Amino acid sequence: MVTFYGQPEKLAKIEIRRQAGFTFVGLMFAVAIAGIALAGTGALWQMESRREKEKELLFIGEEYRNAIGSYYDKSPGAAKQFPSKLEDLLQDKRFPNPTHHLRRLYRDPMTADGQWELIRQEGRIMGVASRSPDKPIKIAGFAPVQDDFEGAVSYSEWRFISNGGLQQANANPGAKAGGAQSGAALPPPGM
Repeated sequence: MVTFYGQPEKLAKIEIRRQAGFTFVGLMFAVAIAGIALAGTGALWQMESRREKEKELLFIGEEYRNAIGSYYDKSPGAAKQFPSKLEDLLQDKRFPNPTHHLRRLYRDPMTADGQWELIRQEGRIMGVASRSPDKPIKIAGFAPVQDDFEGAVSYSEWRFISNGGLQQANANPGAKAGGAQSGAALPPPGM
């Protein structure tokens, strides 16, 4: 045992304090590294979550495009028409036995309120689009029916329009085809 002017107890206490200080610095360093790792994981999770919502938007948009096209194509008689409201896709009462073009109404996955922009022609719905101004992650590699989505600067430019016999109704994603106008649709409560 080393004696320091005859007081070995004081020397031992000083040594313990030095070790405690070193442990504290090491612990703080470990906490900082863990914080950085968690921040990186959070950013990756957020990006992956957005990619999933984007895939969901593409799927749901195509469901609406197909349902609107089915409604138009199955119009009774020679005069074809688009639905006047989204609920008409759930239960088409133009026939003795109602037809279901869509199983349920979907919310816009890119917006908090779930509202869609309705693309109308002569008061009838010919398509839907997201109301989100966010920039898409996916900018290329779309299905042929979605070629006009390439290079879009916001999700609202992804317009799911059923051309239902119309020539090039969705050729220009920024234009309102054939006098089409937009409006908002609220999904039913609980959707």
